[in-house]
Amino acid sequence: VRCVITSPPYWGLRTYGIEGQIGLENTLVQFLNKLVSIFSEIKRILMDDGTLWLNIGDGYTSGNRGYRAPDRKNPARAMSVRPDTPEGLKPKNLIGVPWRLAFALQEDGWYLRNDIVWHKPNAMPESVKDRPTRSHEYIFMLTKSEQYFYDWQASREPADHGGLRNRRSVWTVNTKPFTGAHFATFPTELIRPCLLASTKPNDFVLDPFFGSGTVGVASHEEGRHYIGIELNPEYVALAARRLQ
Repeated sequence: VRCVITSPPYWGLRTYGIEGQIGLENTLVQFLNKLVSIFSEIKRILMDDGTLWLNIGDGYTSGNRGYRAPDRKNPARAMSVRPDTPEGLKPKNLIGVPWRLAFALQEDGWYLRNDIVWHKPNAMPESVKDRPTRSHEYIFMLTKSEQYFYDWQASREPADHGGLRNRRSVWTVNTKPFTGAHFATFPTELIRPCLLASTKPNDFVLDPFFGSGTVGVASHEEGRHYIGIELNPEYVALAARRLQ
């Protein structure tokens, strides 16, 4: 495949009710090691000039509560299981999962080329009064080789004074719920710049955590082929219906 665009499950934030699911490992190290192992297999089938675009969110330590209480503004946050606080961290710490994963992948041989800040103007409210509400996530651009395919002109963005310019590293994109999905879906507007920069028409794009199939939708719209892998049969059926 020429390009991989994906958003794996975040650690300790949601249970999908599927045996072997990623994201509920007992320790952060286990979670990171599992993802590094998966992306090592992805590197194997990625073209030498290929690119990986990886969206991953962060979280806070649980204080070893073993559960997460419902949030008045976001009741879906409630969970009956939750990993313990990672060794070396205190309660209420921001864990730093995205950067820990990015550095682990870098150590495993990937080239870490850029960190994109996904700014979410309509971010989910949080019932917190002792820190700012988080309204961003990271997308990491990683490559298999030092030299790789990148079409900077195809992914340009509007400039402040008219015309187009090379895309900047802060992308403002609203989150968009998808009918039938009870989880946040990857917006196509977030995927499109990655597709345009890292593929040509008829190239193959892989999403190993396919979810509701948004990468497939964006690939189809831009004349690319796609491969999706998904463990949850409900999401497989949802993606299949959507891609028809």
